[in-house]
Amino acid sequence: MKSENTALATYEQIHRDLTRTLEPPGRLYYGLLGVVLVVLAWAIFAWIYQLKTGLGVAGLNHPVGWGVYITNFVFWVGIAHSGTLISAVLFLLRCRWRNSIARSAEAMTIFAVMTAGLFPIIHLGRPWYFYQLLPYPQEGQLWVNFRSPLIWDVFAVGTYFIVSVLFFYTGLIPDLGTLRDRTHGWKRKLYGFFACGWQGTNKQWRSYSKVYLLLAGFATPLVVSVHSVVSWDFAVSIMPGWHSTIFAPYFVAGAIHSGLAMVLTLLIPLRRIFELDAYISRRHLEYIAKLMIVTGLILAYSYAAEFFIAWYSDNIFERYTFVYRATGRYAFAFWLMTFFNVAVPLLFFAEKIRTSTVWLFVISLLINIGMWLERLVIIVSSLSRDFLPAAWGSYKPTWVEVSITAGSFAWFLLWFLVFVKLLPIISINEIKEVWSQPGVREKDER
Repeated sequence: MKSENTALATYEQIHRDLTRTLEPPGRLYYGLLGVVLVVLAWAIFAWIYQLKTGLGVAGLNHPVGWGVYITNFVFWVGIAHSGTLISAVLFLLRCRWRNSIARSAEAMTIFAVMTAGLFPIIHLGRPWYFYQLLPYPQEGQLWVNFRSPLIWDVFAVGTYFIVSVLFFYTGLIPDLGTLRDRTHGWKRKLYGFFACGWQGTNKQWRSYSKVYLLLAGFATPLVVSVHSVVSWDFAVSIMPGWHSTIFAPYFVAGAIHSGLAMVLTLLIPLRRIFELDAYISRRHLEYIAKLMIVTGLILAYSYAAEFFIAWYSDNIFERYTFVYRATGRYAFAFWLMTFFNVAVPLLFFAEKIRTSTVWLFVISLLINIGMWLERLVIIVSSLSRDFLPAAWGSYKPTWVEVSITAGSFAWFLLWFLVFVKLLPIISINEIKEVWSQPGVREKDER
């Protein structure tokens, strides 16, 4: 009986610790929420100004018809990848350390896809006609071009979003049942509705395990497929610097690299603010850092392979494009991208750096900046130097594009702040399952 009471007390402590984020918000939360809302309001003002004035207020021109908006789209789709990687892939591999970070990564995936989906609409000259991207029956018999990679994006990103929401919601159901039984008033009704009658019976757990495994297996190929499809937006064209078969694995590795960096950027402050050191230990953060060493080295190989292929192909257009990237108008962004994405992650080889939360946070921010610059360099450098010198041009973002870009980060953080106060950022039931194994807690604390 004594051991049972101790176990119950431990589980009760776990519940109190992991639901601490659901307590009424304090000044820090309201302050951050206020900043986010102000930035978002300014971005909405900039977008309304663009709607009234026209797309000409952006820096887009001929020949650079794609700029910061499409850069943001590719960036946010990439951010969404690590959620599926950490949660689904590591679940299939039975990596126990995923339990502490999977919930936040899954939420990040959903909010990142919601952010990415805005930019193709913002990029449209007449965004109120965005529904014409969807293949639905209509009287005018106007159908989309199914051979266009932009339409492939609609299907790929849409499928990824639906599966990610289902996977996220399925993992929430046991926790929603727990919260329903421990809350009152409107919260009890809200949690009870979404808990779908969860009682924790053996039959429910068996069904839950099968469905969760099925969704994990279905979501895993999407990690590869979605950003591969996004890379084909560029690769299927004949534009120098884009027409390359390396783009699919190159984009997937970059997406996972940026997504892991964003996980660190979000988890480290949450870990500190809500005192979750016992559940998100340095060991968890160190594992993410080690994964980023691998993805960083893959990116280094991809960068080198691009230059080698351009040289070996003996194509003067390809050669000039890559020489221009390294020495032309956007050389500063190119070398900054290379340094942040390749050289900086190598610091994680030092144990003191990859176990220091300060270094982890700073490096994760630098990698996010580098990955955004990578997308900008790929898009702008190729478009600004086409086949004909007479068609060459340059691109410079305007205040409208910068404002809307800042608003995208505010939009993403707004949803994450709402998530923190409505749902546990760590799966309560999965942590209890791991905690019941002898020696697991002591190993995490070491």
